[in-house]
Amino acid sequence: MGLIDFNSMAWERLSELTYRKHFHGVNMTIAQFKLLKGSVIRPHSHPNEQISIVVSGRVKFIVGNDEYIVEGGNAVHIPPNATHSVEALEDSLVIDVYSPVRQDWIRGEDRYLREP
Repeated sequence: MGLIDFNSMAWERLSELTYRKHFHGVNMTIAQFKLLKGSVIRPHSHPNEQISIVVSGRVKFIVGNDEYIVEGGNAVHIPPNATHSVEALEDSLVIDVYSPVRQDWIRGEDRYLREP
């Protein structure tokens, strides 16, 4: 597959403040997250390596015992199996790249992203 047109994809509502679009390739998953101010992704871990690129806004990442305030144009690396959480400090757009493919999302095992 060539072009991935995220503009034509509908936002999936995960909670009142969290929205996602995603695509699975052969060896990776890429996702866009629209995180409105106050959006929280609860602590979780997964076997996938993750790079989160903040396109716009400000987001607090807690990775293990480390806290990062990430602004537009910067990224955070999350190693496989590292416990991490996210809080949007302002309305933000984040692109996440995962390797390997997020099989848990394909199976529908993404409750940690959704409202409790």
